[in-house]
Amino acid sequence: MIIALKKFGTTLISRQSGREAFAAFSPSLRQIPANETIEVDFEGVITFSPSWGDEFLRPLTDHYKEKMVFKNTQNPSVKATLELLEKINNVKFTIV
Repeated sequence: MIIALKKFGTTLISRQSGREAFAAFSPSLRQIPANETIEVDFEGVITFSPSWGDEFLRPLTDHYKEKMVFKNTQNPSVKATLELLEKINNVKFTIV
């Protein structure tokens, strides 16, 4: 499954909007087969804040851990936020 974050907007900020985005998307997660990889695609995302990322990515990471990969993470905002979230949540993201 590919999660194109740009469908939530190009400026992903605020804890509240991250929480709302995850709540809106979470029903789609029930359809994921047990062996399927989840690709989180940052293409088109201009601003990605730690608060939005924590609310959206932390529940995914808690549930799918090693099955998640991140792509199109070259944007400095995305890179910095992912690095911070790795430290805060003591996880290592797989970036392809």
